[in-house]
Amino acid sequence: MAGVDAAKKRAADTVAGDAERLIRLSEQLHAHPETAWQEHRSARWVAESLQESGFTITPAYLGLDTAFLATFGSGPFRLGLCAEYDALPGLGHACGHNLIAAITAGAARALAPLADAAGLTIEVYGTPAEEGGGGKVELLERGAFAGLDLAMMAHPAPVDVAEAEPFAVSHSHVAFQGKASHAAAYPEQGVNAADAFTIAQVAIGLLRQQLPHTVRVHGVMTNGGEAPNAIPARTEGRWYVRAEDSAQLAETEQKVWRCFEAGALATGSSLEVTPESKPYSEFRTYRPALDAYVRNAEELGRTFGRDPVARRMNRASTDMGNVSQLVPAIHPYVGIGSLPALNHQPEFAAHCVGGDAEKALLDAATALAWTALDVATGDVR
Repeated sequence: MAGVDAAKKRAADTVAGDAERLIRLSEQLHAHPETAWQEHRSARWVAESLQESGFTITPAYLGLDTAFLATFGSGPFRLGLCAEYDALPGLGHACGHNLIAAITAGAARALAPLADAAGLTIEVYGTPAEEGGGGKVELLERGAFAGLDLAMMAHPAPVDVAEAEPFAVSHSHVAFQGKASHAAAYPEQGVNAADAFTIAQVAIGLLRQQLPHTVRVHGVMTNGGEAPNAIPARTEGRWYVRAEDSAQLAETEQKVWRCFEAGALATGSSLEVTPESKPYSEFRTYRPALDAYVRNAEELGRTFGRDPVARRMNRASTDMGNVSQLVPAIHPYVGIGSLPALNHQPEFAAHCVGGDAEKALLDAATALAWTALDVATGDVR
């Protein structure tokens, strides 16, 4: 496309002109957090912001109530932009998905007036349940994202980090079923499901010394019994296993499940392990697009952080990894100046609105739009 620089200036001007609207969308999502699969208002608000710019909206996309597809243009280069908007239980938008949604909307709205000249078809995917529900995986299995030339999104973090290097992860519900009995009068008649969970957790703790540094195993007990004078008949929990890649994940899972089986065997309880979603994959970065994003972000004055702790947000698992296995993709992180607050802390949620967050929103929307223009027009090196 002739005049890429002029197109980039127009995109930046559109983002700047949209600033008040985009910030308002981010604040609206932040003030009304909705958790996985419950994001009815959030999905509607984001879709409406795109509809205002002429996007055609498909609600309840592919049968998922809180997903949507918004499309604009008819060019040969198919660009996918992913919007996330689910919050964390009890923590609200402590991962900044309110900003992700607004960044994506901003980039899409900036590109819409340029779509014909740049040869773009813009597809915005409203993707629910990233925080453990695997919304993008469900969409993938129903045919979404197929044939895209590039998929992108930007995620808030304490500092800017270019490349996503997430762990592959599985999410599982674990339950032990025992037998209730009076803890004082008839303890021998009970089968203690809480003891089964304790044994499993001790076994996992011992296992960790033999696990490679690329593995994480962690979880919570969500039901530990009903009364102290009754042998617990049922205990439940949610457990994540993370690894460097999908192959290592599958291998590690077998070791972890044997720890839970040990709890069942030792106590006489029965064990049920149920996946909460399909596993998330490691990320495959499309380097030409990422290099373009870095150049564009730096042109906007962004500086990529070197703090070794703050940078580690790029290891957080994401179902965008599954998308990257199918189509070229990038998933950079934009810093919101939150230190010492880190993702998934209440203090981080507080930083996801206000001055630094607003600047990150507008910068990331502009950088994504510029990157799309670079890649779609062949201006990448």
